[in-house]
Amino acid sequence: METPLTPLEFARRTRRLHSDREAVVDGTLRLTYAQFFDRCDRWSAVLQRLGVGAGDRVAYIAPNTHAMLESFYAVPQTGAVIVPINYRLAPDDFAYIITHSGSRIVCAHADYLEAVDRVRVKLSGVTHFVALEGQRDGWLRYEELLRSSTPAFTVQAIDERDLLALNYTSGTTSRPKGVMITHRNAYMNIVGSLLHLPMGTTDRYLWTLPMFHANGWTFVWTVTAVGAAHVCLRKVDPAKVFEMIEAESIAVLCAAPTVLIGVANAPAEIRSRARKGVRVVTAGAPPAAATIERVEGELGWTITQAYGLTETAPFITVCEERPEHAGLSLADRAVIKARQGVELLTSGDLRVVDEEEHEVPHDGRTIGEIVVRGNVVMKGYYNDPEATAQAMRGGWFHTGDAAVVHPDGYAEIRDRIKDVIISGGENISSVEVEGVLLRHPAVQEAAIVGFPDTRWGEVPHAFVVLKRDAQATAEELRAFARDHLAHFKAPNTVTFVPELPKTATGKIQKYILRAGRAAIAAQ
Repeated sequence: METPLTPLEFARRTRRLHSDREAVVDGTLRLTYAQFFDRCDRWSAVLQRLGVGAGDRVAYIAPNTHAMLESFYAVPQTGAVIVPINYRLAPDDFAYIITHSGSRIVCAHADYLEAVDRVRVKLSGVTHFVALEGQRDGWLRYEELLRSSTPAFTVQAIDERDLLALNYTSGTTSRPKGVMITHRNAYMNIVGSLLHLPMGTTDRYLWTLPMFHANGWTFVWTVTAVGAAHVCLRKVDPAKVFEMIEAESIAVLCAAPTVLIGVANAPAEIRSRARKGVRVVTAGAPPAAATIERVEGELGWTITQAYGLTETAPFITVCEERPEHAGLSLADRAVIKARQGVELLTSGDLRVVDEEEHEVPHDGRTIGEIVVRGNVVMKGYYNDPEATAQAMRGGWFHTGDAAVVHPDGYAEIRDRIKDVIISGGENISSVEVEGVLLRHPAVQEAAIVGFPDTRWGEVPHAFVVLKRDAQATAEELRAFARDHLAHFKAPNTVTFVPELPKTATGKIQKYILRAGRAAIAAQ
């Protein structure tokens, strides 16, 4: 009587129970679940007519649109594998991922048709190119194909260990790696998300998070599982976020810390009219306590931090609230909320270990690497056994994240292992220093990186983005940091920049900042 654990099971249930509920809002387009699943079935039929079979790859390059959302149902129910690609990459990156994944079909939004055509000569394995919106010579048109199709397709048997998605890492230091996520991986993450981050049929979810990023943290399926409504947002702008929250009665959204910073620093007249009670899930990078405090205190929203990686489907911890937190001040509660927290009920075992793979003491001070094992951990890196073996050594997935564990069992990331600054033999957490600088009233964003030093080996250097119309000097920020930190942790030097380099998911690209140190030294 066993049935495979797959997100498609949630779709089956919602088809039956919530067919008349509003499923998707994308601009002026509004679809019920019956209409949405009809479109998904029609696209499955088209894909099979185009030659897509079980195990084949279908690549997508698109922002958060209804067509992008449809792909997460239409592709896997044919037994094929979805390859959601970061649309902010360069054309050569598109070519590498499409080729490496073995994608036979490429579906792209109008904004990216030209970029794909620029590398089309490299895509000999692709049999069809589909324009999700817009038109261009040599491209099939998505809506025309849907209209000409019936919803009848050949249902494929799914094994829960079959590949569901190939999600490519950002590849900041090497070629992107294809993370193999199975139906079981995603199913377990969805169940865990709903246990710790409950949603219901009356909730309306705003797509501020890119769907391509770890399958939208699996919210492409999580929202559907409870019959809630997907509200698409094609481009994140703080003013638009507030507008959509009000216009569409949004209850839930996911946001990387960089999006939270933008929301927290939106013009006062916009913030003052914000709808109260919005529930926000943040992940992707450690958020600053100051940002959490401002969003919760000023906007009346509730923030819950989750932590994970693309390789863990993605959540492995959640900073769940405990009764003893309720009596704390807003500032003290924000400090706890900035921690990564404890294992989800479904994610498996998490430990923080030293270089000998021994678990570190839970003292809130001893730094080790987060390692995990459990049902959400990827099947491996596609076509890369060496990288898989290295990441999975000893039967644990090694995250590369440096963390401490507090006496209450809550893990707290202090840095990426490679980003920990060692100055005079002392470890400096860039996350800790950034969190202090973000409490300065003039600072909107901050990034700390280690610069070489002949005396200390490394010293912290700050890159700072000031708030609009705010002023501060480097000496003022250094003094502020020294007032709140051990002096050796304070940045030796400060560079003011108009913006920080980030990935499409909001992570600061510190390798770019380090690369500019020679130019800074010459100033």
